Amino acid sequence: MAELLSHVLIAYALATAASWHYEWLTKRWVAIAMIGALLPDINRIGLFVTDATLESALGVPFDLNAVHTLGGVVLLAVVGAMVVDTHHRRTFGVLLAGALSHLLVDGLKVYADGAAGAWLYPLTWYRHPTPSLYVSADPAVLAVAGLAALLVWLRDRTRPKPETDQ
Repeated sequence: MAELLSHVLIAYALATAASWHYEWLTKRWVAIAMIGALLPDINRIGLFVTDATLESALGVPFDLNAVHTLGGVVLLAVVGAMVVDTHHRRTFGVLLAGALSHLLVDGLKVYADGAAGAWLYPLTWYRHPTPSLYVSADPAVLAVAGLAALLVWLRDRTRPKPETDQ
């Protein structure tokens, strides 16, 4: 759970910092980016439901691990963009940005064989060498992500707001 919270905090920090440069990126969109950071870990549903159960329900072969790839998060962002009333393209982009932050951070963690997962699928099956910067269960990762989010939150609260002409 600490890793999931870390991804949400990282997405918050990145989206909030980006909101300082893009006027349209309000707190609503920051929250949507945070939801996007959760998308790759939807494959955790596999802890409760087997692939065989999903295959019989959907009628097609299905593997939940495909969700934790570029192709999987693009499809989930498309579905997420379709369920909103307006701003479909913006919703897609913000959801995808949050999900990409998740995939990029996961590309830096330690893997037993020294290569990250094939998260670039369907573009390639290549598994790039990982710098092995952290172990996902390390509480220091959550502490660093929490500190970064706190610093961004404090900066966001104290920064001067742009004046609007009325």
